Amino acid sequence: MSSSSEKVQTRSQRSKWIIIGSVIGLLGLIAIGVGVGVGVSKNNSKNSSKTSSDTANGATSNSSSNGNPVQSDPNDPSTFEKDPNLHQSFYALAYTPAGSQLPNCTNSLEDVIEDIQVMSQLTKTVRLYGADCNQSALVLEAIKQTKVDMQVYLANYPTPDDSTAYTRQRDEIKAAIQTYGTDHIAGVTVGNEFMLNYLDANGATDPNSAIGAQGAAILIADINDTRSTLSEMNLSKTLPVGNSDAGSYFNTQVLEAVDYGMANVHPWFANVTVQTAAAWTAEFFEETNVQPAALLPNTPKMYIAETGWPTFSSDAGNANNGASDASEANLQIFLDTFVCQANQNGTGYFFFEFKDEPWKDAEFGGVEGWWGLFHSNRTLKRIQLPNCVLN
Repeated sequence: MSSSSEKVQTRSQRSKWIIIGSVIGLLGLIAIGVGVGVGVSKNNSKNSSKTSSDTANGATSNSSSNGNPVQSDPNDPSTFEKDPNLHQSFYALAYTPAGSQLPNCTNSLEDVIEDIQVMSQLTKTVRLYGADCNQSALVLEAIKQTKVDMQVYLANYPTPDDSTAYTRQRDEIKAAIQTYGTDHIAGVTVGNEFMLNYLDANGATDPNSAIGAQGAAILIADINDTRSTLSEMNLSKTLPVGNSDAGSYFNTQVLEAVDYGMANVHPWFANVTVQTAAAWTAEFFEETNVQPAALLPNTPKMYIAETGWPTFSSDAGNANNGASDASEANLQIFLDTFVCQANQNGTGYFFFEFKDEPWKDAEFGGVEGWWGLFHSNRTLKRIQLPNCVLN
């Protein structure tokens, strides 16, 4: 479920890798079992503006946050007031600033500052997907102005069909690092579902096949170039370089070339029930990503790049995954059964995602635009956020 600045994987593409994941993960579900705690929030404040998903569901936002954090000093973003409904319980969040899609680039520093003000109350770590539209610098400037304790994984989103994408974004990332330094940068991720998209474009499914090796060679060249760029900046020992892909689509040679891997693990697309979703996610990630990576000589650290649950579908055909509905109540179940347990287990994950992305709904429909904890106007959905500590 890419939140890329350039391209989102189609549902048909996604089904290919998740079917493989389902076969692997579902074998162990019967033995695992899951205890489900359901808690749907009853917050006080009703948001006056509704998104289309609210209207369609007859739902209203009950967060005390009105979407725009209040500042005691309107000229100092670091003076924002904290929302008592928010808790810094998430290991990390997936994030793309609104308006960061070429060719329009309508994002703004003001909007990113408000996003950072809210997200900093949920987590200390966010990941980007690409670097186009100056988003690396916008996020780092927002962190600087808000003075929050936050790390960001910068990202380069090369695509098999655009030979200029990698170098264009590499130069954006380099400029951002030169301006802001590395104090708030956790790493640089090169590639987002590159192998999945390359294999799909060439009629293949095995990332370690001959066709997979061809795609891996392209991606590894970009990874090595990123390392060279950082080395020229005397940062090769400071910033780790990683890769992100669909959980079943990591090429072994690519993993051997990086310091960390980020795997998309979506129970929704595995067609499992929301009650078993947290257990399925944990088992799939452990068996498909963590254990194989541990056998490699470089032992790359593995993270869950994306996991979550959609709250709405723009069409009735995708409102249910065959086992459970896309709904706020089911997002609540996944939050209740995944987040604190993953924290306790020491799992590194990026919850997908901070807020809804209307551009994805307009382009792809279905559930694609409706994965946020917040509506696109930055108001909390009808959920109660977890309140637990990170290990």
